[in-house]
Amino acid sequence: MKHWTLDDIAWDRFEPAKVDPELLCIVKAASMVEQNGADYAVYLNNVFAGDREFQRAADAWALEEVQHGQALKRWAQLADPAWDFEASFRRFTETFKLPLDATDSVRGSRCAELIARCIVETGTSSYYTALAEASAEPVLQQVCRKIAADELRHYKLFYGHMERYLGVEKLGFWGRLRTGLGRILESEDDELACAYWAANGSREAYVRKPNSRAYARRAYSVYRPHHVERGIAMAMKAVGLSPQGRLHGWLSRAVGWIMRARVASLAKAGA
Repeated sequence: MKHWTLDDIAWDRFEPAKVDPELLCIVKAASMVEQNGADYAVYLNNVFAGDREFQRAADAWALEEVQHGQALKRWAQLADPAWDFEASFRRFTETFKLPLDATDSVRGSRCAELIARCIVETGTSSYYTALAEASAEPVLQQVCRKIAADELRHYKLFYGHMERYLGVEKLGFWGRLRTGLGRILESEDDELACAYWAANGSREAYVRKPNSRAYARRAYSVYRPHHVERGIAMAMKAVGLSPQGRLHGWLSRAVGWIMRARVASLAKAGA
């Protein structure tokens, strides 16, 4: 099936009165993280040297990620015509650096790298679904739904290659779980915090903690229980756990409670 393009978006339906300034802040940040997909492809091609099947898939994935960045950028510039994406993106890439010279995965193995990628796609698919439902602006809804569908497909892509490498590298359950949990705990890492800082015109030097908090307060607030449940199910499958049953229900409730408490705490602190 032909992949969508920017021309498939109904840009003429944009309604400025329905733009939420809080969501605009995180859309600007997301546009730059997605745009950086080309650098991730360089890293993945280095890590998977010799695996042409995966390298081709990674290159195609990166093209779609960059398109996501372009779509989000275009929407953000409709919402804020004064926003200078190029200057913001330059600040971001000059401050946040990917390990482009690495030849081995920072996760310890190729299989672990693919598990980490599954966790990332779990988060992005759930996030863009939640963002589409949180926004009243019809063009952002359309863009986010298309991106969410892509991210779900990307999850399946990385999961398929992960299964292939599980048969080669024999990464056990505890190794899978450790990798998955480690990547989940990085959800408030430098990348998103730096993108938020660069995108939203701060004149202060970059400091991770306050920017991570400011991003998290806005991003976590769009989630509802069904988004969390879906994300938990995908993450459990990636680490080798059944995505059904009591454990899924317990984890979904626990994570949902943590996210709501985090939003309330950050709002009270004025993040």
